[in-house]
Amino acid sequence: MKESLNKVLRRELVAGAGMLMPGAGNALAARFIERAGYKSLMVSGAAVANSYLGMPDIGLVSVTELAGHVAAVRDAVNIPILADGDTGFGNALNARRTVQLLERAGANAIMLEDQTYPKRCGHFDGKDVISKEEMVNKLKSAVDARVDPDMMILARTDARAVEGFEAALDRARAYKEAGADFLFIEAPLNKEELLSIPKLVPGIHLCNMVIGGKTPLLPRDELAAAGYAAICYANAALQASMLAMQDVLAHLRDKGSIEGFESRLMMFAQRQEVLDAGKYRELESRYK
Repeated sequence: MKESLNKVLRRELVAGAGMLMPGAGNALAARFIERAGYKSLMVSGAAVANSYLGMPDIGLVSVTELAGHVAAVRDAVNIPILADGDTGFGNALNARRTVQLLERAGANAIMLEDQTYPKRCGHFDGKDVISKEEMVNKLKSAVDARVDPDMMILARTDARAVEGFEAALDRARAYKEAGADFLFIEAPLNKEELLSIPKLVPGIHLCNMVIGGKTPLLPRDELAAAGYAAICYANAALQASMLAMQDVLAHLRDKGSIEGFESRLMMFAQRQEVLDAGKYRELESRYK
């Protein structure tokens, strides 16, 4: 019997594993992540907001819109998915429903954070957090809501920017005790903070490398040696695609054609290969 993706992710996420976990905002990005050989991916709330709405990550995506994106990604790939559940979209009961929706959509892990609702990108200024006690109750509700006990709950705290580093560590300890399977302290401000977190709060930890964000970018080996189980690049693929779109459209506008830019575009045949077009042609012929 094939091992479930929930069990696969739980087995792979161990302290020091240093699993690289790119983020996707849609099923197309997820296909590229799987084809590149990654063992898991994150459906990034920021990437969904940016690519689906064309808006910043300020809590504008609804829970049902997010669930639809997770379901589309689940249909496109066969690797474990960490779904960014933001704040759970409200109180403990909202968090419960968020977990139910995202688990049904195919998430193998769900991240919930302790920002006030609506949230902001973890590397924006002006964040605020709910009380530690309220977040503990939301996590307990989330743990109770899941159907499969192997589906993991990731507890994220944004308290570093609001209450300080020690308070963030204290919250992480409380969230682990509340039943969170793994932990994420968002936006530590220097290398010393980043590398000390897994030692100061023993457990399974994820860190997020945001290109141009508040946290220093460190190599995988150094982060794994510090004890991190997962290293998320939530928006690297999105940022690369945004720059590529900007460049090709500027070239087309200025030159009147794509001539001279062809090497930076994926050709038609390769594009169809990425989209698994052959499978759909076979299905079409099967049902004629």
